[in-house]
Amino acid sequence: MRWALVKVSLAVTTMVVVAFAVPLGLVIRELARDRAFSNAEREAAAVAPALSITTDRDELERVVASAGSDAGMAVHLPAGDGQEAVELGRRRAAEADIAAVRKLGRASTTGVAGGSTLLQPVALSTGKIAVVEVYVPESEVTNGVGTAWAVLAAVGVALILGSVAVADRLGVRMVRPAQRLVEGAHDLGEGRLGARVPEEGPTELRLAAVAFNSMADQVVQLLANERELAADLSHRLRTPLTVLRLNTASLGEGPAADQTRTAVEQLEREVDTIIRTAREAKPQTAAAGPGAGCDAAEVVRERMAFWSALAEDEGRKWRVAGADRPVRIPVARADLAAALDALLGNVFRHTAEGTAFAVDVHNGEDAVIVLVSDAGPGIPDPEAAMARGRGSGSDGSTGLGLDIVRRLAESTGGDVRIGSSVLGGTEVRIWIQLDGRAPATGGHRQPRRRRPGRLAAVYHRSRTR
Repeated sequence: MRWALVKVSLAVTTMVVVAFAVPLGLVIRELARDRAFSNAEREAAAVAPALSITTDRDELERVVASAGSDAGMAVHLPAGDGQEAVELGRRRAAEADIAAVRKLGRASTTGVAGGSTLLQPVALSTGKIAVVEVYVPESEVTNGVGTAWAVLAAVGVALILGSVAVADRLGVRMVRPAQRLVEGAHDLGEGRLGARVPEEGPTELRLAAVAFNSMADQVVQLLANERELAADLSHRLRTPLTVLRLNTASLGEGPAADQTRTAVEQLEREVDTIIRTAREAKPQTAAAGPGAGCDAAEVVRERMAFWSALAEDEGRKWRVAGADRPVRIPVARADLAAALDALLGNVFRHTAEGTAFAVDVHNGEDAVIVLVSDAGPGIPDPEAAMARGRGSGSDGSTGLGLDIVRRLAESTGGDVRIGSSVLGGTEVRIWIQLDGRAPATGGHRQPRRRRPGRLAAVYHRSRTR
């Protein structure tokens, strides 16, 4: 588009310059010719009064000399009354041309070597017609024409170059928003849904950018809604499946009990497969930016209220700390809820009934730490557990729970650590970086741990659900 505009501007401006410059150049040449012959007519008119009075050669020579044109002027007197024809000065015109002017009685011009001559008839007192010849050299006819044509050419070239420069700048102003629109569409097609186009440029392209950004926002919203729905469905399915799996333990032995347990395990594996597939196919639905994220304390309270019903059925004591004040983190609400559900689901799945658990939220200047701890037997090999979380798919695990948590932490530049909790079991620490920088190994501030005695007292005082 840019070069097309430049070519169109070049063609149009060139045609306009030619259309005006060529006629103007011809007019200038004609004006210079008319000026030269007007001067010649004045010189001829200066000699005419003397010819009407006398035909004496000496007198006429003095008149021609006084006119200052003796080098380019000639006077042709006809013969008559016993007087021979007289010619003063150098004759350049042909005899036939002089005779024709004398016969017709009107002035004319004729071309000669090196220029032209003006033949002006003058009536004598004897009734005869004398002819005054004034030589006009070619240099006088074209005097100033070359300079004028050069000025016209320079002006024309300047106009053409100026129009090309303006068209190029206009093309850049039009093409750059179009290129950004193409790049945005390409990024959106590759799954980078945070791509947006600056709303600038001509009106049409600005409207196209607005429409593109609106479409991208709608796509992001639709995918976010689908993710919310998938997370909600996973939450709804996980809890009854966990209850069914725990209830099958009380069925005792027998073919019916074995079939029920087998069916529950198969259903759990199918649900795990669906969830794993959904997580692996999850695109990045939005770009992180100012104001993005959620209130971690609110999400923790919401999910603990959800899991408290199952904790009450199993006789588990639970505690929440640090969630009484808003804690903003750069993580989507659905992602944090999925990570908490994965960790709390592991507590219910891998610890015995009646095992206590707790969730602590520590809010720092540059990071937020979420601790999920339990009083179970602990994890003998944390590295193997993290490897399983990366998707090994070992028996009894989808390979998804810790992987969800790890992805959430690493998306902010944080990490996940597994260790021993003050309750005597496992503690999973989620380090969520607030400024997007990866935490330095061993250099970050560790949260202050409660003393076991105090923590136990808190557990005894907490409300059982």
